[in-house]
Amino acid sequence: MMTKVVVLFLVFMGVLAMFGKLHWIGGKRLSSAKCSCGKYRIGKGPCSCGKDKS
Repeated sequence: MMTKVVVLFLVFMGVLAMFGKLHWIGGKRLSSAKCSCGKYRIGKGPCSCGKDKS
């Protein structure tokens, strides 16, 4: 019984990981929050490297 619970938990975690890797969930918002240097910008301020957002 315990192995069945562990196997189901691992399968469930695998399915969640597959959904987490999908880029259509919030992908546009994450790509628009990147600076031209590749860092993620948090908030509305300028990038910490000093370059403009692209």
